Amino acid sequence: MAKQDGTGPYKKRKIDPVGIRRGISAADLIDGYYLAYNSARLKEAAQLLVKKVLEPDVTVGVSLSGALTPAGLGAGVLIPLIEAGFIDYIVSTGANLYHDIHFGIGYDLFESTPFVDDVDLRKRKLIRIYDIVFDQDVLLDSDAYVRRVCRQPEFQKTMGTTELHWLLGKYVDATEKALGMKRRSLLAACYRADVPIFTPAPGDGTIGMNIAAAELTGSALKLDMTRDICESAAYVYDAKASGGKSAVLILGGGTPKNYMLQTEPFIQEILYVNEKGHDYFIQITDARADTGGLSGATPNEAVTWGKVDPEQLPDSIVCYTDSTIAAPLLAAYMLSRHKPRALKRLYRRREAVVGALVKAGARQKKRILGVEQRMAGHVTGKGRGGNRGR
Repeated sequence: MAKQDGTGPYKKRKIDPVGIRRGISAADLIDGYYLAYNSARLKEAAQLLVKKVLEPDVTVGVSLSGALTPAGLGAGVLIPLIEAGFIDYIVSTGANLYHDIHFGIGYDLFESTPFVDDVDLRKRKLIRIYDIVFDQDVLLDSDAYVRRVCRQPEFQKTMGTTELHWLLGKYVDATEKALGMKRRSLLAACYRADVPIFTPAPGDGTIGMNIAAAELTGSALKLDMTRDICESAAYVYDAKASGGKSAVLILGGGTPKNYMLQTEPFIQEILYVNEKGHDYFIQITDARADTGGLSGATPNEAVTWGKVDPEQLPDSIVCYTDSTIAAPLLAAYMLSRHKPRALKRLYRRREAVVGALVKAGARQKKRILGVEQRMAGHVTGKGRGGNRGR
């Protein structure tokens, strides 16, 4: 029998697991038995998180898309990670935050089955999210709660979504305490830990709809997307300018993924501030790359946009699986394999970090205006198509 060579760049580790034992921990299960395919990618993601991403000088952003909070991932997974200092800022769909409010104000959602009569559910005034069901009153009462809160004095101005969510979290936290509950709401936990939460498309969700309804009936609250764009990029710029690194953990895809990644092109290609891209990229997704959608776009492709540092591609991992499967496993691994970090409390520093980015961009004003001047003829209709730079 020929002798097998166990060395070289392609033979990382012999596949020879021992029999699985009773009572094994989630972390040991991942390290010992996730040996190939997407289980191996999940293991690589877990190990990258613990070995590099959770170092004190790394700013960690997490994006949330898909119905994660209705499935219990807010209280079950994200709040423990926030309290451990493992999440520094969040980019989320509005839906995840809206459904989070249900838990924080004392309402319940229930496990069910996807194999139901939806017409009958409608008659019974039950709402379904695949295999989750809850009473329609949960939505109606949550709507009324959001509108009532948005009429309070501190909301009567123009603000970004991080301030909106911090203030909402303040009220949900107070409601939790009044109801004798603890650690039910992601918004409340982020308020307590000063973790900023962005929503890139607030109009695409029920919180946005209720803000619109409140405005139509007297509220002065308005949302400013320019503030959000600058603030989200500022946290990344601050991390890098101070000698640290930036990491993104992407659960799903969609607008939150792009919004988190576009911080780097905004810094580099819009403000012309010298930067290279995010240092660590981990994505959990079920989206394919070959359909051309952003949700399935790979970190290699992101390099071409300036979103990921090309020198850091070895620290970029995509695992093709359901976030509701992967997120609890990754959380269990991080919490068992890494000690808590000090909270960065970025929300408290937002004015200072935005100011630093604005100053950096202002230093490039001449260049920004010069690039715009090249297009002056095209904008006025006097230019000739195809003569770029003339």
